[in-house]
Amino acid sequence: MFRKLTPLIICFFLMACNSSNQGPDVDIIKNPNSAQGYDEDEKMPIITFETDMHDFGQLMAGEVISYSFKFTNTGNADLIISSCDASCGCTVADYPHQRIAPGKTGYITVSFKSQGMSGTQIKDVIVASNAQPAHYRLRIKATVR
Repeated sequence: MFRKLTPLIICFFLMACNSSNQGPDVDIIKNPNSAQGYDEDEKMPIITFETDMHDFGQLMAGEVISYSFKFTNTGNADLIISSCDASCGCTVADYPHQRIAPGKTGYITVSFKSQGMSGTQIKDVIVASNAQPAHYRLRIKATVR
């Protein structure tokens, strides 16, 4: 039975390995995160944070604390933040839902609920946007007593 299938397998393999490009030419998609990097002539927002880490220091269990991360759109196109995802349910991020024009600033406010926590806590918020870079990590830290 294997002998009967061998020509079929070889034929399938040769067809799958056909390296000739018979389809239409396709332009390379420009990706600002590619090896070529960001093209400065291209209209692209760039999100620049004053800081990407905040240490609250020590706090008592049960406290709810917040910090606002300030950012600026240093690019040359409108910035749109699509989401801010926290690493756990104890952390929530509030972000601007409107476009941020080039040169304008905004804030992402991260709130942390320390109820039921103890010891050093480090929480991340991933900011997804149309900017360069497309994903940006903000981090908060607190020592809960």
